[in-house]
Amino acid sequence: MKILVLNCGSSSLKYQLIDMDTNDVMAVGLCERIGIDGRLKHEAGDKEFISEDPLPDHDAAVTAVMNALLDKDHGVISDISEIGGVGHRVVHGGESFASSVIITPEVKAAIQDCSKLAPLHNPANLIGINACEKLMPGVKQVAVFDTAFHQTMPEKAYLYGLPYELYEKHKIRKYGFHGTSHKYVTQKCAELMGKPVDEINIITCHLGNGGSLAAVKNGKCVDTTMGLTPLAGIIMGTRCGDIDPAIVNFLMEAEGLSGKEVDNIMNKQSGVLGLSGVSSDFRDLDAAASEGNKRAKIALDAFHYRVAKFIGEYLVAINGADAIVFTAGIGENSGSTRKAICDYLSFLGVELDPEKNSQRGKAQMISVESSPIKVYVIPTNEELMIAQDTNRLING
Repeated sequence: MKILVLNCGSSSLKYQLIDMDTNDVMAVGLCERIGIDGRLKHEAGDKEFISEDPLPDHDAAVTAVMNALLDKDHGVISDISEIGGVGHRVVHGGESFASSVIITPEVKAAIQDCSKLAPLHNPANLIGINACEKLMPGVKQVAVFDTAFHQTMPEKAYLYGLPYELYEKHKIRKYGFHGTSHKYVTQKCAELMGKPVDEINIITCHLGNGGSLAAVKNGKCVDTTMGLTPLAGIIMGTRCGDIDPAIVNFLMEAEGLSGKEVDNIMNKQSGVLGLSGVSSDFRDLDAAASEGNKRAKIALDAFHYRVAKFIGEYLVAINGADAIVFTAGIGENSGSTRKAICDYLSFLGVELDPEKNSQRGKAQMISVESSPIKVYVIPTNEELMIAQDTNRLING
């Protein structure tokens, strides 16, 4: 069976077509500038195709994707009927979904209801779902939620210290994100360790421009760093992470800002960008720090410290860990970041193998054999996780 995986943003659409018999990616692409002018980049093996045709809406983008997949020169299928299902990344499932589900009118209504918790993402996800329903009638679709993996958190972890009535009325609580990635690397780590997934206790570190950690006990998430929104937790590329909440009101009064303006500062002007004044790209920070830029070094030090501090917190949450897993862009590719974080854990006996820690693109243990807590790098594959969930649900 072939599964089409879609990740719809407000003006973009990422896609992959995956052959579930082999787990091979047959085609991958991106539609961008939807509603502005339009651009599609499509890759299938060694063939690449770029189109500048207008993409006025997501219906047009999905149509362009189908045309690219069916094209006689760079396509990979001969008929739409070869696509057995569509898996959609949906950012927020609230408390309604603890796992992936086949999309029904009721599921769509619940996704819409969660839009107040993810106003920039869920509406775009729904647009993609509706476009596929229109253009691929009868093909089953599955929603895979970023929040689902974290729905096993207990109340003591997900409730905030606010009046309980606010939770009951507005569902203000910790939800967590990057769940599909945390779930994938949890399963992969269990495989590498040769253990059943429900017998491993690990801490997963999804470190990219946005980042989060998850405490995983017996294969299930019991805590995570992101909260009601993806703003909470560690310092990120442009997001501030955890701060004293009174800072919001202080800035509004001291700088004469609106709540929306402060929110923009916290989401888009903070993090390592705000601290360094250089960039939100960690590669730029590494280069600047090596040239003596003090603020770039401060930003990196603050990032490493916050990640290590959460690892320490989660060691308590799961009563000790079998392993720590690094994944996503920075986690997978930056040996210096992994070393700086793990240096904080040397008192526990954690020690990296320098040669293995310098390697990229490979799922492997990078700690020395004697390290009591093993350290792994596992490249994440959210698209494959979405495709696997979609395939499993469609086939019953």
